[in-house]
Amino acid sequence: MPHALTPPQRSAILAAYLGWTLDAFDFFLLVFLQGAIAASFGTDIKSVSEALFLTLAARPFGAFAFGWLAERHGRRPVLMVVICAFSAFSVLSGFARSLSELLLVRALFGFAMGGEWGIGASLVMETIPPRARGLVSGLLQSGYPSGYFLASLAYYLFFDRVGWRGMFFIGVVPALVVLLIRSRVEESPVHLALAKGPRANPLAAIAKHWRTALYLVVLMTAFNFFSHGTQDLYPTFLQQQHEFDTHTTALLTAAMNVGAIVGGLSFGTWSERVGRRRAIVVASLLALPVIPLWAFASTPLMLGAGGFLVQVAVQGAWGVVPVHLNELSPPLARGLLPGFAYQLGNLLASRNAPLQAAIAKAHGGNYGLALALVAGVTALVLAALALLGPERRDVDFVAEAASG
Repeated sequence: MPHALTPPQRSAILAAYLGWTLDAFDFFLLVFLQGAIAASFGTDIKSVSEALFLTLAARPFGAFAFGWLAERHGRRPVLMVVICAFSAFSVLSGFARSLSELLLVRALFGFAMGGEWGIGASLVMETIPPRARGLVSGLLQSGYPSGYFLASLAYYLFFDRVGWRGMFFIGVVPALVVLLIRSRVEESPVHLALAKGPRANPLAAIAKHWRTALYLVVLMTAFNFFSHGTQDLYPTFLQQQHEFDTHTTALLTAAMNVGAIVGGLSFGTWSERVGRRRAIVVASLLALPVIPLWAFASTPLMLGAGGFLVQVAVQGAWGVVPVHLNELSPPLARGLLPGFAYQLGNLLASRNAPLQAAIAKAHGGNYGLALALVAGVTALVLAALALLGPERRDVDFVAEAASG
């Protein structure tokens, strides 16, 4: 498949993948640093976990604002603004003088972060041929665990030397590389086709397809409980419940994210053969038999195996999301709806970290129980939602735009 792509198509894929990787890297730095931040500000982890909530809660507002701009001014220029913004707020996180300041900065970071995924995914999906969407969808979504993997690697290498504040300064460097790549990316051909006609109102298109839009929001709420419920407090689970040191925590988290990358690529590609819904259902249900090993094992080796396998399932389901959301979105709102639905689902699932921290606290610090409860329930709900929902595999985006 890659040899059939043109240089502009490959550049768009690489830019979107690296952008989402960097985005996730900056987000997941915080999950490793909650204990250190709590100690620095004289508070507890539950209070610091509010930063994760605020980041997730702010993302739909950014997705809407930047998605609207992308419909008016194109995917490419808005993406470059977004990446500059969230990189700047990541650096500012390291300068916070109090927990209140950190919470504010992380909310602003979430607003900027909200614009990245939806616009990047629509740019790529509108640029590549339909037959390549499944594999590329898995590749794009693998940027998220790739960023988490890089965050675990940075934590392993630098945290003991630079502390939690220094960790936030690292994210600005790769942003410069992504900006250089994005300067060579061409605009979406679908946006160019739509720009030749009268200016459309994306909100009117969403209102016309309100049932699909509502379904996507509910679906993405379940998806976000699935991912954040298995990822955000995982380092805290290793640090607090198992009392692992910096290096062991980082290595186990890295193993988990290798599994996530394998899952995203495998199930994204598989969805071209079996369909988007079936791939999501199978991946979701595969998490269930792995949960006991992942959440209740006692040795690093078994915990690492559980983390790897559960993320094959979680990110396997997620690997289908970029293509599935873009195929289900109306052409006049594809720059806005996929990202907005994704991030609105994030908002509805944004209490996950405080919820899991509260469950763990109520059960004597048993983070494994909190992780298992959320993952098990969500896997069943997500499978049911995907099974009952619509599918539009391999729809021709350019023909849709040309026909109005």
